[in-house]
Amino acid sequence: MEVSQGLYNYMIDQIKHIIDYISAPTISFTFLTLFFPLFFPPTDWFDKINRKLGIYKIWTNKGGLFLFVLITLFFYLGFNDENFSIILLKPDNFPIILMIYTMFFFTWYGMKKAYVNDSRIDNGEKPTEYHDPEDKVLVWPDLVYIELIALILFMVFLMVWSILVAAPLEEPANPSVTPNPSKAPWYFLGLQEMLVYFDPWLAGVLFPTFIIIGMCAIPYMDINKEGDGYYSFKQRRVGYFIFMYGWLVLWVYLIIIGTFFRGPNWNFFGPFEFWDPHKVVPLNNVNLSEYFWVIFLEQPLPSNILLRESMGFFVTGFYIMILPVLLAKTLFKKMYSAYGPVKYTFIMIFGLTMLSLPIKMYLRWIINLKYIVAIPEWFFNI
Repeated sequence: MEVSQGLYNYMIDQIKHIIDYISAPTISFTFLTLFFPLFFPPTDWFDKINRKLGIYKIWTNKGGLFLFVLITLFFYLGFNDENFSIILLKPDNFPIILMIYTMFFFTWYGMKKAYVNDSRIDNGEKPTEYHDPEDKVLVWPDLVYIELIALILFMVFLMVWSILVAAPLEEPANPSVTPNPSKAPWYFLGLQEMLVYFDPWLAGVLFPTFIIIGMCAIPYMDINKEGDGYYSFKQRRVGYFIFMYGWLVLWVYLIIIGTFFRGPNWNFFGPFEFWDPHKVVPLNNVNLSEYFWVIFLEQPLPSNILLRESMGFFVTGFYIMILPVLLAKTLFKKMYSAYGPVKYTFIMIFGLTMLSLPIKMYLRWIINLKYIVAIPEWFFNI
């Protein structure tokens, strides 16, 4: 019996070590980026692989139950671990656990409905959401009653939650004591994680502004009339893939990393790893100007600011202004013709801005690049 218990504990420890290893941002983010097109295939080629490997089955009832059990087992290990349980049981982190389950459910439910509709459309049938135009439902009283009931139920839920779960209030702020780690509210942790790779004016101002404006602009830039008013993945593959990647990987993933995996001094820790405040991680951040002048040309940095950062200005200008034009004449030629110059310009602005996050993350991880344009004299860094 002791041998069996020892073997069980050994296997659990090995599983925890594996999870700690693959949860590192360099590994987990790369894994998500590479395999994301297999779960949300944007092209026929990825869809064939999806079908061949049977990945589409996760959007069935059995697949959803399997993922639910997998997530629950992860949290079961967490609550029974002396290190991870401390993080999970913090009142601040309860919404994150709730968000993970609700995010999983609604993503699974939407994809399940979309696959059912795609199958019905392929068979010449109407989507499940289709109703006879003559069969109308009045806003009052039918819709208003449903919304009123939902409002009451949600208010009851919030009241019960506020009674049973203590508010995560701490002692009054003490200017002589700084929390370590000092974290933003959970809904801003994605932005705080971006600060690892970008200057505050980008991560805290420009990116959130673009996210809000981009979300508002989607209906005005959309020219696809299919998949409108009903669930469908096949008719909106590319748009679905881009939106889900931006939401799940570039937003929700960053919130999870900032909540569970960022410890003292904002160092990364695996979920089952002890948060050692004395952990030291060597950082060797180098600006693009230093790479260009000091390492490549083997010359000292010029005293003139504009000359010093000329390579950074060139790279940034090429990425923002020249690359969209080149893509419009080559790879995205059909897209440019379909959307027109105005819509195409806005799509490229939002798309390249979104793409700049993973690009900058990999540049930091691979070559320790801190800033493409670094002008601390003017408090301006890119």
